[in-house]
Amino acid sequence: MILLQANDVERRFGADVLFHNINLQVQDHGRTALVGRNGAGKTTLLKMIAGITEPDEGTISKVKNLSIGYLAQDQGLDSQNNIWAELDTVFAPLHEEEKEIHQLEEQLATLDSTTDRYQQILKKYDRLQTDFKKRGGFEYESRMRGILTGFGFGEEYYDTPVNALSGGQKTKLALAKILLQAPNLLILDEPTNHLDMNVLAWLEDYLKSYSGALLVVSHDRYFLDHVVKDVYDLDNRTLRHYTGNYTQFVQHKQERLKAEWKHYDQQQKKIAKLEDFVNRNIVRASTTKQAQARRKQLAKMDKLERPTTDNQSIHFHFHSDKDSGNEVLDVDQLKVGYDDQILAGPLSFAVRKPQRIGIIGPNGIGKSTLLKTLLHRIPAISGTIKLGANLEIGYYDQEQQQLHPDKTVLDEVWDDHPEVPEKDIRSLLGSFLFVGDDVYKVVHELSGGEKARLELTKLSFKPINFLILDEPTNHLDIDSREVLESAINEFTGTVLFVSHDRYFINQVATDILDMHKDGIKHYEGDYDDYLAATTATSSENSTATVTTATKAPISQGKKSYQQSKEQQRARRKLQRAVDSLEKEMGELEEQQAAIEEEMSQPTVATDIGKLTDLQKKLDGLKEKSEEVELEWTDAAEKLENFDQENQ
Repeated sequence: MILLQANDVERRFGADVLFHNINLQVQDHGRTALVGRNGAGKTTLLKMIAGITEPDEGTISKVKNLSIGYLAQDQGLDSQNNIWAELDTVFAPLHEEEKEIHQLEEQLATLDSTTDRYQQILKKYDRLQTDFKKRGGFEYESRMRGILTGFGFGEEYYDTPVNALSGGQKTKLALAKILLQAPNLLILDEPTNHLDMNVLAWLEDYLKSYSGALLVVSHDRYFLDHVVKDVYDLDNRTLRHYTGNYTQFVQHKQERLKAEWKHYDQQQKKIAKLEDFVNRNIVRASTTKQAQARRKQLAKMDKLERPTTDNQSIHFHFHSDKDSGNEVLDVDQLKVGYDDQILAGPLSFAVRKPQRIGIIGPNGIGKSTLLKTLLHRIPAISGTIKLGANLEIGYYDQEQQQLHPDKTVLDEVWDDHPEVPEKDIRSLLGSFLFVGDDVYKVVHELSGGEKARLELTKLSFKPINFLILDEPTNHLDIDSREVLESAINEFTGTVLFVSHDRYFINQVATDILDMHKDGIKHYEGDYDDYLAATTATSSENSTATVTTATKAPISQGKKSYQQSKEQQRARRKLQRAVDSLEKEMGELEEQQAAIEEEMSQPTVATDIGKLTDLQKKLDGLKEKSEEVELEWTDAAEKLENFDQENQ
């Protein structure tokens, strides 16, 4: 059933069209993502769907009595209540019903059970009790505790005033409150902001089993891959629908664009050929009729538009003037914090060229503090830090405190490199999408995404062989994140970064450092390898090797470390495909067996209509099984060939 439908929706700002011809459907129990680059109009469209604003053109229709919960980006609660009391307001109608039930109990206690009045009140009491139970009256407190625990609010937080929380905590609490309200349609704009990995994993599981529908905007590609089942792409001022999660959407979009270009090129060649024939033959008496026919053919032709997309994207790379030594960083028994207040430690680990190490851990554990301590921006409480020889360090600060708030974009870069001509500085800024008068914007007026691009601009200008990044994907849209991933993967130096972006970690990390209050552990591989290592029941099925963090570098084989990691990643991808297809074949076989069992039942065997329907289903399953078996054979051969080639 369709819960909500947008038809030919348009939004204008003066003469400029932000988007048009927007058609969207949200199905009951749907899991739908809205994606697109920053500034495309995703939040504007969400507000229309939520009923906060109206479209300039078109309509948005909803089923009767549809309840909608809308969480704006970084929306926090503002309340005088404590945390428990604020969430408890969601259940105010239940409390009123509970109060009425107790009042009826008091009346029943004073009445003679043989009277009509007693029976009338008893019926009302039974009805209210049934309704109270149906609406969750006996488990609402456990629901509150479960959601608060999921968002990292233990019982010690229950009495904390909402207004005493940080901005990130208020946003988490706002999301928790909306989840408790359990609307038919949940609309979330960047819900993963401020969430650490444990909370993200909990939220993903919660949303998978959510009884209502979900419409979400998020730059968290890992989250989208694990939660959504269809994607609307807001691209080139209009909307296009794709089935599948984010990774499948990317693949389908590439395939669509490739096909559109192929058809467009074919038609252009045909048009050129027809036009050439007309131009050469229109004035010749013997061929003028053929030329006129070709001209009519051209006039009637439904010409394809040139395929377009919002392809404006940053482009850059990191570079170095010299190679660092192999020993880039050694940390031993380090404790980090502020004013002798220890956040984490003792921490011991090593960084070796050319590793790309991601640091993960709960919010507030001190990951950013660790990076600043390594750079000697704040003093260590205890322990030692040894930096290697010939290091050219580049640092990305998630708080962008390295930018001067009162400088223009142009001066922020040019002042660091006064010897470089202005046109070269402007050319570099253009590659980060600062064009025209954008270069005269003052830093404190920039958006978070613009500040992130400016800081990356400065990093790309200086020689670096050791890159230290603190949450580099914050504020970047998906396209910019992918460009950053490519720049890091092409970088020949060493990278140490903090991130909660699990998709980003999977794309770039060769190692993981899992940071806790009392120490840090080293895991080989990317984020999926880390998950496999921490959840594996046996080392045989694990795809990553867990070790305690030491200062010893990872041993090198005949192949380079990077080549080895790329091969491991490629093999895991092939193995996952084989395993998935094997599972699908097994499920199809079970479905066929169930239908065959049903067909053998005496009551069904004599029902020709029923048998015909079941046979059609069985034939369809067999056909599907054959297709999957062919796919499995192909995938298994690829895996076998890969293993033979890399022995």
